[in-house]
Amino acid sequence: MSLGRVIPILECVYCLAYARWAWKRCILAIYEDDLRNPIWAPPGGYHMNPDWVILHKDYKETHGQSTPYMIYLDHENADIVLAIRGLHLGNRSDYAVLFDNKLGQTMFDGGYVHNGLLNAARCIFDAEHEVLKDLLERNLTYTLTFAGHSLGARVVALLTMVVLQNQDLLGNVERNRIKCYAIAPARCTSLNLAIRYADVINSVVLQVATQAFL
Repeated sequence: MSLGRVIPILECVYCLAYARWAWKRCILAIYEDDLRNPIWAPPGGYHMNPDWVILHKDYKETHGQSTPYMIYLDHENADIVLAIRGLHLGNRSDYAVLFDNKLGQTMFDGGYVHNGLLNAARCIFDAEHEVLKDLLERNLTYTLTFAGHSLGARVVALLTMVVLQNQDLLGNVERNRIKCYAIAPARCTSLNLAIRYADVINSVVLQVATQAFL
């Protein structure tokens, strides 16, 4: 097998491994009200230190402009993680974000994006970029990772794009230190943007094949 075929396979394995880590830890942990007394923990727990949670904002604190999110300083993996939870089926503000869009309504960096999701991403960036900048400056070797599921996956993808357009506000953090893992996202950007940011944003979509028996 040629090296050209091996490298993409290795990248895929790495992406899936990290996505599994993010799903079992930070992304699921967002759904908890109290990490010290978790309700939804997977077998073996989250393996997260509650003392390393920098902030955890719920719907009240986001004013319904985005789903809840947390910032976690992962000293074990030298990583600063911002994770965003998925759609809450019983929360009206999530639907307001989803329906805030028209075809061709919003341009971004030469392409088109979902208007409501971009607004949610910008709200998070405006609220937290100083926090992220401070963490990056105090942890110079750490990476910066964004992770999200479902609705949160779409917001986190656009948040990553906003970050890459405003690296100066994060102390000019290098592009190769930034990664995004969007788990089960729906389409939220035009194809040209998806290609342009593919080196940073990793979309993980699981497909289940079914066979009909006649």
